[in-house]
Amino acid sequence: MTSTVPAPFTRTAEGSALQAVLLDMDGTLVDTEGFWWDVEVEIFAGLGHTLDDSWRHVVVGGPMSRSAGFLIEATGANITFAELSVLLNEGFEDRITRALPLMPGTARLLAELAEQEVPTALVSASHRRIIDRVLTALGPEYFRLTVAGDEVPRTKPFPDPYLFAAAGLGVDPARCAVVEDTATGVAAAEAAGCHVVAVPSLAPIQEAARRTVVSSLEHVDLAFLRGLMPL
Repeated sequence: MTSTVPAPFTRTAEGSALQAVLLDMDGTLVDTEGFWWDVEVEIFAGLGHTLDDSWRHVVVGGPMSRSAGFLIEATGANITFAELSVLLNEGFEDRITRALPLMPGTARLLAELAEQEVPTALVSASHRRIIDRVLTALGPEYFRLTVAGDEVPRTKPFPDPYLFAAAGLGVDPARCAVVEDTATGVAAAEAAGCHVVAVPSLAPIQEAARRTVVSSLEHVDLAFLRGLMPL
């Protein structure tokens, strides 16, 4: 169910306690969080409903079951979750086909992790069909493992996706650095026992134990991620 890139397992640099880097996708590596909201606004407009902009922070970064369910209930729209899920995925795919902007620092960080042979996984709440589209732009060769939201029993904010990724890479979650942009993703990574770097996209995230907050992925490199790990 997961997509892997064949590569031998190579441990990280001598003396480093960092075993792997696990990366969120939407809003972290690719600037697409706004795409989801735009699609939601467009779909509900077609159903005769106007979405309140304050709802944006409710639905961002969460699993589709939560965001779609909330919008159906909030608007009272005559549409089922299954029907809305299809429309959302189709609308999002259309947008990423037209444009897929990377977040500042994405290309550099992925290249550095690959050059240093650090095991890296893409861990997203998006469905497999979406991840595979995005991977063509990001470069599938940068990831030894990818985990989609429709491939785990429970997606973010539950720890399952990150535990699944760590197990797939054969590493200890406590020795993994996770990069996330939303509170939902941060909650999932922390519940899995990982060290988290939060790069907030649409809503602020506070510093906490085992959590470091930075303003941009441009501030994150391998030395920074290794520095998060206790020796």
